[in-house]
Amino acid sequence: MDFFKYNILRLPEVASAHGDRIDDLIVYVHLLMAALFVGWLAFFVFALLKHRRASNPKADYVGARSHFSTYAEVGVAAIEGLLLLGFAVPLWAKAVEKFPEEKDALVIQVIGQQFAWNAHYAGPDGKWGHQDIKFASTTNPFGLDAADPATKDDVTTLSNEPFLLPVNKEVICKISSMDVIHSFKLPVMRVTQDAIPGMSIPVHFKPTKIGDYTITCAQLCGNGHSKMRGNFKVVDQAAFDKWFADKAKSGAAGASFE
Repeated sequence: MDFFKYNILRLPEVASAHGDRIDDLIVYVHLLMAALFVGWLAFFVFALLKHRRASNPKADYVGARSHFSTYAEVGVAAIEGLLLLGFAVPLWAKAVEKFPEEKDALVIQVIGQQFAWNAHYAGPDGKWGHQDIKFASTTNPFGLDAADPATKDDVTTLSNEPFLLPVNKEVICKISSMDVIHSFKLPVMRVTQDAIPGMSIPVHFKPTKIGDYTITCAQLCGNGHSKMRGNFKVVDQAAFDKWFADKAKSGAAGASFE
């Protein structure tokens, strides 16, 4: 299975707990499509040979006498139903409906902005700083209120500055956009979610491999779309705690309230 995934389909590295199941579904769909392609191509060649003029100088007005085609169609429908009900629906339900509890996860706000990704963490006090759209600007995309004491230790990373995630811990990203529709795509995490202005859409995943990874925008969002590439790092808990504490010391690190 792994040979097919990474040498035939050339899927990227997977670094999330749910990624293998998504890759398995992709493989099963490709195998089904390959079987259908070969099967229908063989049937097409068979029909051309069997029903060529040389073999059938006189038209046969009775037509098909067996129910093979009916059985084949029912079989294909059954396999597609199995893929949908046995794999796709349960995986979707787990990914979308069975969110981890926020108290057990790292919660991050992520905002797309032409042409960058920005991240916002609640500070060590666990409280989110007050946010209001009237405070929002290109340098303060989260609309943080500088007068709110809870804002003082919030952590932000702006303009594609790398942000960190701890390995083997559930992460909830609440995705939004400051301007146009973007699409938050983490290929190695098998996560893709449109970022829509005025909406906060949550996604969750659990990183399982330490490393440096890329965020891309999977939605054409303007002339600088191709340059909208952010970065995030998955590190051990100790490295994350140190980074987080250092960032929190400066208060809403990286944000400008002017």
